[in-house]
Amino acid sequence: MSNNISKLRNIGIAAHIDAGKTTVSERILFFTGVNRKLGETHDGQATMDFMKQEQERGITIASAAITAHWKEHQINLIDTPGHVDFTIEVERSLRVIDGMVAVFCAVGGVEPQSETVWNQADKYRVPRIAFVNKMDRVGADFSEVVAQMNKYLGANAMPIHLPIGAESTFQGMIDLVTMQAVTFKEKERIVGEIPAEMLEQARAARHNMIEKLADYNDEIADLYLEEKEVEEPLLRRAIREATLKLLVTPVLCGAAYKNKGIQLLLDAIIDYLPSPTDLGAVIAHDPDDEEKTFQRHPSANEPFSALAFKLINDPYVGQQTFIRIFSGKLTSGMSVLNANKDKSERVGRIFRIKAKERQEITEAGPGEIVALVGMKYTRTGDTLCDENQPILLESISVPPAVIEMKVNLEDKKNRNRLGEALAKLTNEDPSFHSHFDEETEETIIAGMGELHLEILVERLRDEFKVPITVGAPSVSFRETITSASESNYRHVKQSGGKGQFAHTVIRFEPNPGKGFEFIDMTKGGVIPKEFMPSIQKGLLKAMAKSPVAGYPVVDVKCVLVDGSFHPVDSSDMAFQVCAAQCFKQGFKKADPIVMEPVMKVEVNTPDDFIGNVTRDLNKRRGRIENMRRFRKGSQKLDGFIPLMEMFGYATALRNITSGRANYSMEFYQYMPMPADKQAEIIKKRQEEEKGKA
Repeated sequence: MSNNISKLRNIGIAAHIDAGKTTVSERILFFTGVNRKLGETHDGQATMDFMKQEQERGITIASAAITAHWKEHQINLIDTPGHVDFTIEVERSLRVIDGMVAVFCAVGGVEPQSETVWNQADKYRVPRIAFVNKMDRVGADFSEVVAQMNKYLGANAMPIHLPIGAESTFQGMIDLVTMQAVTFKEKERIVGEIPAEMLEQARAARHNMIEKLADYNDEIADLYLEEKEVEEPLLRRAIREATLKLLVTPVLCGAAYKNKGIQLLLDAIIDYLPSPTDLGAVIAHDPDDEEKTFQRHPSANEPFSALAFKLINDPYVGQQTFIRIFSGKLTSGMSVLNANKDKSERVGRIFRIKAKERQEITEAGPGEIVALVGMKYTRTGDTLCDENQPILLESISVPPAVIEMKVNLEDKKNRNRLGEALAKLTNEDPSFHSHFDEETEETIIAGMGELHLEILVERLRDEFKVPITVGAPSVSFRETITSASESNYRHVKQSGGKGQFAHTVIRFEPNPGKGFEFIDMTKGGVIPKEFMPSIQKGLLKAMAKSPVAGYPVVDVKCVLVDGSFHPVDSSDMAFQVCAAQCFKQGFKKADPIVMEPVMKVEVNTPDDFIGNVTRDLNKRRGRIENMRRFRKGSQKLDGFIPLMEMFGYATALRNITSGRANYSMEFYQYMPMPADKQAEIIKKRQEEEKGKA
């Protein structure tokens, strides 16, 4: 356990895919002595990318946590994926880190996923520094990346480095805080005088940095107005304060692959990113009363509180539950309360993790990120706390699954094994869902995108050894109502012995964006309170599959206005059946529509192909919101396009732009489909149903 919490840094590294953040992580591990040799993403040797699927594709899928040390500080490093299909990984990592290193490619600049990650970090108010990587690549432009950070991210970017050269002439950087030049030979950094030809430029850049800091620091403002020198310790303190308050983003540069700039990045993590004590108390609320709040400070003397943010299935030790401790002390063998499930959990073994290796420890304290073995009930987003002082910490928001795929077993004997594997995957990844369709006898899996499902299918085959065949991916549609309707349904069954009786009058109203809501407006006990859960259960069961096109129904308010019961023949089951039939009747009268997932899409294309790209997007029912100059000779298009029109888009875009454009997309929201498409979908669905019959 770290004795000095102020010397602890919980850091996430995040960026767009291919900006080089796993390479940055690998270099950090090398220079902090965690690794003796350098692992590379492209040869599948990266420490942080230890899943087979990551090594094959050269991308990061699961965020891995590693502990390293630098200058008497402990750094818990969390590497996160850059691919939008794994956005849940970024979301849950941001929930538990204190500071972030945002990596940008010096050529690509601010790319789509860097914007998504930046917005997620804004949501959790995570202080961050930026590292402009790949300064040695053709087309590298440091000042352009800084300009894009301000324009597209509102980052208030403040360079604390000035690159010496660019592309093949990139040698190192001028540190504007110490006013020294730092160059590199092999893996060593060489500190020297600023080259004479760059001295003027460096002074101007330092003057800009001090001018920016003068807005936030009175001491610096006084020195600036009196045109006096600002000493290095004051400058570091001012940069730290402004960074922690999210007022500025210090920008560094380097070339991780060539080992240039990593030691300076480590220094900046220590100097400018927060320790748990800097961020102070975390706010929690009473499990029984949301209005009642508590504070938990990062101190070993406070009651224990922690958030489970990730589950990994380890073939050697079983399920590992990663937690971030916010307060108090955890020891192995201790009993804690899972406040979400209201169940007691006994802490088995505690591990500090170095990617796939683990070091067993007997206790852990505030600010630490550790893995627990032996948790029975705990899932992602659950709060673990002191049994005598229950609290709930803010959980983790999970985006809806938008794409699904049918999975069939090659041999029915493996049904149990498939069930167990899917349960483990669902535990690990809350954005993945699966269910068994009784009618078709098929298993349906659903996730965030094609790549997401592709990787999960591979894991089922390789890791869990379940032989399966898969159907083509299909869009996960929803249905809802657009007008109010009332339905009066009486369920009576008399067939010898005890009968069944239930009667409900329910009003159905559109409830856009608010999901399912049930309100009991009955008076005088026409239906006893004990049957309310049964009515709700029946409604939810009916909403799982609409009576029109058979898709799940969302955003409906169900108001129970009247009804009646029989003292002998009314039962839970009778009211469930009655409510379900009442819903089916009312749904058809309330002008139902089919909703489709619409994606936010960004395309980067050279100017020559802009006409081809826009024509193709229009053909796909795309709505282009804006076009902006990306960098010389190329543009960015932002727009919204239905997911069903995006299948095969990667190939189409390659063909119409000779492979020179790229795109990214993420889920935006469910929106109503045009009437003609809706009719087409319903007809197709009804034919499928007939075929089954």
